[in-house]
Amino acid sequence: MSGDSAPFNLTNHFLIAMPGLEDELFGKSVVYVCEHSERGALGLVINKPADMALTALFDKIDLPLHRADLLGQNVFQGGPVQTERGFVLHESVVAEGQGEDESLYSSTMTIPGGLEMTTSKDVLEALSMGSGPKRVLVSLGYAAWGEGQLETELGENSWLTVAADQALIFETPVDQRYERALGLLGLQSWMISQQAGHA
Repeated sequence: MSGDSAPFNLTNHFLIAMPGLEDELFGKSVVYVCEHSERGALGLVINKPADMALTALFDKIDLPLHRADLLGQNVFQGGPVQTERGFVLHESVVAEGQGEDESLYSSTMTIPGGLEMTTSKDVLEALSMGSGPKRVLVSLGYAAWGEGQLETELGENSWLTVAADQALIFETPVDQRYERALGLLGLQSWMISQQAGHA
């Protein structure tokens, strides 16, 4: 290798949009990175509710929702890719007799740090019956970056990064998630210049 530094991995990190990022979906967004490798990155926006209640989504797929704690929740706009598909970010659920890295649900990505992202209907069926993972965030669509694309955007000062905090995803009111994510870096939005390189 020719003096290149080791690739950094932002899996289980937040991407926090810089104030100058003026994109309808990504402006003032906090993205939870589910996977990051040399092939690219995949994440879910965790602070942009869609105009759809979770109960409406369950009605659409002909399932009742028997989880009182989820009745007031909205579906989130997870990103611009596959916006008709559901992506469920939830705490890890391991069935008895299964290994640590085997999920209870069929189409699941295990994320280092104790979370999973499931795209199969079985997790929604579990929630429908009043069980399933305790902490969940349901989104339509996801955000994706091709090879080297996220690194380029980071180099252009489009994003700040910080290790993810599950409490921010599942317990923080949606309208406070952006400022709280900045707070993990000891920042507030008024402190960050819109112009790169002019602190």
